Amino acid sequence: MLQSKPIRVMLVDDHAVVRSGLAAFLMVYDDLILAGEAGDGQEAVERCEELQPDVVLMDLIMPEMDGATATQIIRKKWPHIQVVVLTSFKEDDLVQEALRAGAIGYLLKNASSDDLVRAIRQAAAGQPTLAPEAAQVLMNANQQQRQAARFDLTSREKEVLALMAKGLNNLEIADLLVVSRSTVKFHVSSLLAKLDASSRTEAVAIALQNRLIDPPTQ
Repeated sequence: MLQSKPIRVMLVDDHAVVRSGLAAFLMVYDDLILAGEAGDGQEAVERCEELQPDVVLMDLIMPEMDGATATQIIRKKWPHIQVVVLTSFKEDDLVQEALRAGAIGYLLKNASSDDLVRAIRQAAAGQPTLAPEAAQVLMNANQQQRQAARFDLTSREKEVLALMAKGLNNLEIADLLVVSRSTVKFHVSSLLAKLDASSRTEAVAIALQNRLIDPPTQ
């Protein structure tokens, strides 16, 4: 069911050809109109103040100011403006950062036209839309939080555990976290007890198996 009032959409992408394609896409639908365009996050914020669109289609990786930062500013200053991320990237940290910033939707640029127009309409109505990849990221994050709650780990203990997984010793962890070695030793002992592990290696293995921490990167 279409709204009686057209949905004003602003396009934010650092590639002019992408904006041009999206502008042409909007013209196909009677209930969608192009409110304006921006080539980076900073310009998006400035143009939102001027144009007051209903929905912003926001790229993430851009010069000057990235999409997540722009989204956070827009949502804080103008809560009535909804932001739908439209990006080529599906990395976990980008998805979570964008959603924490206040985006109501997250779609990949290979989304179908039907999926995109549906996301815009749902955003205007205050309803979220997530690409399957983004939804999976949220599911994994929620599972990780539930597992952490089951083991009752503190945020500091998870920090120590992540550094243990990278092979750091107590002194190296203490230097990184700017705490004493005895404090790190206390956290390690607490972790071994909570995870029912007999060694640091076993504690890390249990943590990775239960997704309490992310696998260490090289």
